[in-house]
Amino acid sequence: MADFVKGLLLSILSQKCYDEYFLKYNFLDVPCFKSTLSKGLGIGIIAGSILVKVPQILKILGSKSAEGINIYGVYLELFAITANFSYSYVMNFPFSAWGEGTFLAIQTAIIAALVLHYGGNSLKAATFLAVYVGLVSTLVSGYTPKDVLWSMQAINVPIIVIAKAIQIITNYKNGSTGQLSAVTCALLFGGSIARIFTSIQETGDSIIILTYCVSTATNAALVLQLFWYWNVKTTSTKNKKKKKRT
Repeated sequence: MADFVKGLLLSILSQKCYDEYFLKYNFLDVPCFKSTLSKGLGIGIIAGSILVKVPQILKILGSKSAEGINIYGVYLELFAITANFSYSYVMNFPFSAWGEGTFLAIQTAIIAALVLHYGGNSLKAATFLAVYVGLVSTLVSGYTPKDVLWSMQAINVPIIVIAKAIQIITNYKNGSTGQLSAVTCALLFGGSIARIFTSIQETGDSIIILTYCVSTATNAALVLQLFWYWNVKTTSTKNKKKKKRT
């Protein structure tokens, strides 16, 4: 049992920090505190990412509509997520530093397919999923040059800005956030903030850190829009119901 507990702790702590905490009883070691906090946040983000976009998927399925969700924004976001986890995987960064990317990519791909499906093009949705799976397999296979992956990661910064800007502008033009999920947007915002810290601690890669800083800023803009249009959305929904009754 003791060995099992030690193994569990070592999945979060380094051997050095384990010794500091449980052999030397030095609980005030600052580097170990930062490292442990980073690992814990990383594991928490990965666990949360398994379901982070499920509310958005369920909202689309429940309403049988992807109204207000810009497909081009989803494509660009998917590219950014895919470039990030592919680059991190090939660079052998710790899984706790990027693992949520795999789950976010799966869920974002599903959202893209649903937008296409409810837009009246089921064949295009199925083709998109097949092509995406093939693309990801190629990127992580080891045959794609690292320079290509780095370049994909580097252009993530403008792509994230463009992807989120497309959705922000769509919300502004519609005067509402449509089928966007408040839960999903809030979780993505919180996760991107935490990722700035974990990226500094676990990768030290400036392009990864910059990517999450930009992601945090753009996610914040979407969260603000959700609050701004909250009552507007509610009012428009009520008006539609009144019109149906009359």
